[in-house]
Amino acid sequence: MLRTLLSGNFSMEEIFADILAVLAIVFLILPFHEWAHAQTAYLLGDKGIKARGRLSLNPLSHIDPIGALMLLLVGFGWAKPVPVDPRHFKHPKFGMAITALMGPVANVLAALIGLLAFNLVHYTVPDWLFSIEGLTITPTILWYFLTFYISVNIGLAVFNLIPFPPLDGSKVLFMFLPDKAVNFFYRYQLIFFGILFVLMWSGALDGVLTVCTHWMYDGLAWLAELPFLPFVK
Repeated sequence: MLRTLLSGNFSMEEIFADILAVLAIVFLILPFHEWAHAQTAYLLGDKGIKARGRLSLNPLSHIDPIGALMLLLVGFGWAKPVPVDPRHFKHPKFGMAITALMGPVANVLAALIGLLAFNLVHYTVPDWLFSIEGLTITPTILWYFLTFYISVNIGLAVFNLIPFPPLDGSKVLFMFLPDKAVNFFYRYQLIFFGILFVLMWSGALDGVLTVCTHWMYDGLAWLAELPFLPFVK
């Protein structure tokens, strides 16, 4: 949103819709992402996660104020990570990989639902409604809302799948690494996070992230189009 404001190329409907989308993601999707981690860990054997207060969809259990603010300003944010104890898993590395993977999967599912809703609006709302002024919630606002909501969810899924500590993708990578290497990455996790932060803000990851985001969007868009094939001219 900050980039949109600085560009000067925006409408009040777009800003309003973006704010609504950010609120939906902060209070619904980020908690859903973290709950997916917690629920998976619980099912795989980490029963203590319930006592840690994270086996809940309550936003207050998951919201990180700084992460929420970053999401509002730059379209990228985070929630409080779920503390998982892999010692309770039958196969610790595999359990951590599956637990980590379920967070991005939650975002993919949320994006798919958004695309289905987008197609529902596209194929069922008459075009002439978009030209009516004075409506409380216009189809244009709904279009902006769904567009931003979908893009953020896909962006979060792709970014979290990067196999770099401390992102979810690194836990999947760890399944294939020796314990010594895994312990090394965990020990210096904060340093790797700093490196990741620099790479992200320098734009070094933009090319890869853009390509992967387009691939995921195209795949999900194809799936979301299937139920509406009878409406396609």
